[in-house]
Amino acid sequence: MNRETAGDKFQKLVAILARLRAPGGCPWDREQTFDTIKPYTLEETYEVLDAIDNRDWPGLAEELGDFLLQAVFYAQIASEQQLFDIADSLDAINQKLVRRHPHVFGEESASTPDDVKQIWGRVKEAEKKGKNGPAGLLGGVPRTLPALVEAQQIASKAAGAGFDWENPDQVLEKLHEELAEFAEARRTERPEHLEDELGDMLFVLVNLARFVKVDPEQALRRTNAKFRRRWGHIEARLAEQGKKPEDVTIAEMEALWQEAKRQ
Repeated sequence: MNRETAGDKFQKLVAILARLRAPGGCPWDREQTFDTIKPYTLEETYEVLDAIDNRDWPGLAEELGDFLLQAVFYAQIASEQQLFDIADSLDAINQKLVRRHPHVFGEESASTPDDVKQIWGRVKEAEKKGKNGPAGLLGGVPRTLPALVEAQQIASKAAGAGFDWENPDQVLEKLHEELAEFAEARRTERPEHLEDELGDMLFVLVNLARFVKVDPEQALRRTNAKFRRRWGHIEARLAEQGKKPEDVTIAEMEALWQEAKRQ
């Protein structure tokens, strides 16, 4: 793709949004704020992921456009408040990419992805020293993240500081330990105890995913999609018989579930 043409199209997006936000523009766009746009940002993020999961490349092209709109929207609001503009955001990411890839743009060398991750972490840590952010190793992990993402980030940071298991087998041992504690919590029937122990199990599973290099968010999304397909099969097969799930036994639904698995 011609970079100049792509740049022109990006500038057109910036101009369109500025027009929508200007006096006489769109009433809905004009009333939006940083906070009101946040839910749409999350929604567009998951729509991008869904398009990738479905290998829907035309859909992904469209969703990435929606995703770009979020960044431009935030920057436009910031520009109106004289905080920064989209050019500042582009400068920031361009400089950051060059700074965090000294093995490409500088004198350092890296031959494996692990080498790159170490360089990235080292440069990122040096950047933080010049900022007045939250104190401590985990201070930079926002509490507003979805719980699964937050768990991934804080587990990775703790592991980077040496607080980690040595291998996946040790993580599995910890999982069995947490399962036993959860079983004990069930006997107490105290809701807060159950919640606490279930949270511990989920956190260990996040660490297990890290050890085996699986993204737990994507793993769960894939399982969700698989469940949807198999449940859809059950409903379709029952519809052929003029029935609904509530009309049949669990054994009949299980048989159709196994049929879906075989297919």
